[in-house]
Amino acid sequence: MSILINKESKIVVQGITGKAGLFHTKQCRDYGARIVAGVTPGKGGIHVEGIPVFDTMEEAVRITGANVSMIFVPPPGAADAILEACASGIELAICITEGVPIKDMVMAKRVVDDSKTLLVGPNCPGVITPGECKVGIMPGYIHKPGKIGVVSRSGTLTYEAVKQLSDAGLGQSTCVGIGGDPIIGMKFIDVLKRFNDDPDTDGVFMIGEIGGGAEEDAAEWIKKNMKKPVAAFIAGVTAPPGKRMGHAGAIITGGKGKAVDKIEALKNAGVLVAQSPTKMGEAMMAAMKAKKKK
Repeated sequence: MSILINKESKIVVQGITGKAGLFHTKQCRDYGARIVAGVTPGKGGIHVEGIPVFDTMEEAVRITGANVSMIFVPPPGAADAILEACASGIELAICITEGVPIKDMVMAKRVVDDSKTLLVGPNCPGVITPGECKVGIMPGYIHKPGKIGVVSRSGTLTYEAVKQLSDAGLGQSTCVGIGGDPIIGMKFIDVLKRFNDDPDTDGVFMIGEIGGGAEEDAAEWIKKNMKKPVAAFIAGVTAPPGKRMGHAGAIITGGKGKAVDKIEALKNAGVLVAQSPTKMGEAMMAAMKAKKKK
């Protein structure tokens, strides 16, 4: 079983005719994803790589039955693409685009929260259910089917964690990159709830970083609700206050968002926190073993 996407998901790509959109469309399709349509205003009626292109999301969803959107629209138009996805009634929108203006996302997030559409991202690597479906930019070959859920704010660290998990014989049920911007759709808790309810997910690896309070919120939720072992890694232990570290949301402001505070909160919730990015796989294995002994 998986969360969010599977081999039956029907995917429409917003921005399919752009260079990045088309490249990753082909990569996802080669992995096994069912790409049923693309959307680029003004280019409706053409086909790219055998995939029909529509002018609007409404038309694409109505004609093809698509239920998942992958968004590769450039930053100035990405929030509008999210809004159009919501208006179409799509179940899940995954926005890969980096650099979406925060003011645009503030407006879009209000609409998303009042719609039936789940949003992952923006500025994220996407979602993958190993062996079934990939909607995003992650390297599919490092993922192996299994029972460890992965949720992360960092794309690169996700790839490293997944490689370590796969090498350790710990395949993944679903991996979700929630994105590193200040305003995003699904947060840690939203994904953790789904992993907690998924009968085929036995444990979860969580990757956080400095900035914001999402990790502390997740720790509180884990302490009260999580039935499965959780291991984690928090990036940015040595980050100086006030300096953005990579992602737009990875910044310590007003003395809040420090890695040490996040690590402490997770440890207090019973989460096994890896002290180094080279130890993420080991931490997950240790968390699984500790759970079995109880």
